[in-house]
Amino acid sequence: MNEILLIIAAYLIGSVPTAIWVSRYFFGIDIRDYGSGNAGATNTYRVLGAKWGTLVMITDMVKGVIATSLYILIPYYVTKSNEWDRTNLMIGLGLAAVAGHIFPIWAGFRGGKGVATLFGMILAIQPIVAVCCVGVFLLVLYLTRFVSLSSILSSVAFAVFILFIFNDDVTLYRIFSVAVALMVILTHQKNINRLLNGTESKVPILKHRDRRRSNRQKRRR
Repeated sequence: MNEILLIIAAYLIGSVPTAIWVSRYFFGIDIRDYGSGNAGATNTYRVLGAKWGTLVMITDMVKGVIATSLYILIPYYVTKSNEWDRTNLMIGLGLAAVAGHIFPIWAGFRGGKGVATLFGMILAIQPIVAVCCVGVFLLVLYLTRFVSLSSILSSVAFAVFILFIFNDDVTLYRIFSVAVALMVILTHQKNINRLLNGTESKVPILKHRDRRRSNRQKRRR
């Protein structure tokens, strides 16, 4: 019974529509009416700029960390001997938060794709793996400036880290890692099509690097 209440609480935390509240309070708009129509960090980057996109991303990550850490409210899961059960509960709490982000009760069940909240969940369960995934994300973002591609490849890397590199022995966590990769790929189908068609938008970062490259290419001509 206590676990069910925590899962409900995790969903409600995940439902906090950060991007929507930021866009309404500071800009008087609904972020879902612009760009890709998603209430997430990536669309906030595109529509409102890097500062607000970063704020939304960090806040959405914190939602995942807080929701996944609710297990500490039940003493049974805190003891080291119950690590297996704790991990299983944390996965359930994290998934509830991600579901809340995608289908937020506070915003008509129209949210974002849940990648930042999902990362916060992973950060709470496996910090080292989370850092490795961040490394993949930032590397791809630096090379391409596509947040969508960075999210997809870092989610696939997450499964690779869990299944092969760290070889985690919690069965549910191994299944979860594969599900994460599949979920991120499925929720980014439109982005994948735009990437293949060459119409995917890049985030407004690293402009100085792009200008230098453009200038070098012009001089070569």
